Amino acid sequence: MCTAHRTTHRYIDEELHTMAPRILITTDYLHTGDAVDRLLRDHGLEPVYSPSTGPRPLEERRSLFDHIAGAILASEPVTADMLADASSLKVIARSGVGYDSIDVEAASARGIRVCTAPGTNHHSVAELTIGLIIMAARRVTEVTNAVRQGRWPREAGHELRGSTLGIIGYGPSGRATANLGAALGMNVLVSTAHPDPDNATVLFSDLDTVIRNADYLSLHTRGGQSTGKLIDASRLHAMKPTAVLINTARGSLVDEDALAKALSDGTIAAAALDVLESEPLPDDSPLRGLDNVVITSHLAGQTVEARARAGLAAAHAVIDVLEHREPAHQVNH
Repeated sequence: MCTAHRTTHRYIDEELHTMAPRILITTDYLHTGDAVDRLLRDHGLEPVYSPSTGPRPLEERRSLFDHIAGAILASEPVTADMLADASSLKVIARSGVGYDSIDVEAASARGIRVCTAPGTNHHSVAELTIGLIIMAARRVTEVTNAVRQGRWPREAGHELRGSTLGIIGYGPSGRATANLGAALGMNVLVSTAHPDPDNATVLFSDLDTVIRNADYLSLHTRGGQSTGKLIDASRLHAMKPTAVLINTARGSLVDEDALAKALSDGTIAAAALDVLESEPLPDDSPLRGLDNVVITSHLAGQTVEARARAGLAAAHAVIDVLEHREPAHQVNH
């Protein structure tokens, strides 16, 4: 390398060394001047914005963490090859609860801490879950579409009172959903490894019993490639033919091909999905065009209140790591 090039690289390295640590933010609702931005800057950090709007080109993915000390991320994938050259990255904080989109093993191998923001959006998730259940029970999407087309349908829906709400997973969102269901007069049946014997409004049972007896089966458990599909063809066939499947947890929990077939042939009555295996919904998805499925765009935790809590929780995790404190919710110890 010639002297001029060596000098240029030396100046670049020195400039990066003296700059404020850069914090990548891909969560699309966080922006310059908001509370998270001000908090990071108050701690001597420089937010860098690259909103996640879908799959990134390969070169952009490979360079996403260049000269980045910490990251506040949406749910986009973070793979081992993306972290291979992330020499300055110390912490990844999800502005949400899940972290199955992140290769935690690869991050751990590089000494990168991975943190989440639990307890920030469970009320929002529970409220949308109940909203989706009501939409399915009263056939809201079908009716509004028909009215928009000039018809005036008068078909009967179902009351929730007295029906069975089956919940798989009893973390914060599962617990909040159970409480709302009980308040509506539903019989709440829960499958979890951590039952709460003090909650008299909930009956705890095994997974197969919950699946078999639920009128509305709602997923609130973690997903992951290692666990396979929780709801596959055999479990769909075990459900009541009048049952509705609701997923506000992880797209990886459901075999979408099997679900599309089950919805088409009447194995179950309907589904309401806020999360998908691939987002946005692919053009060739077998779920596209089915009348008995409601799909929302990963909105369960997206309320103004939950976003504010989640963004600040993620920012505090980044600050704690960079200031050599233990973060509150690290997943790779």
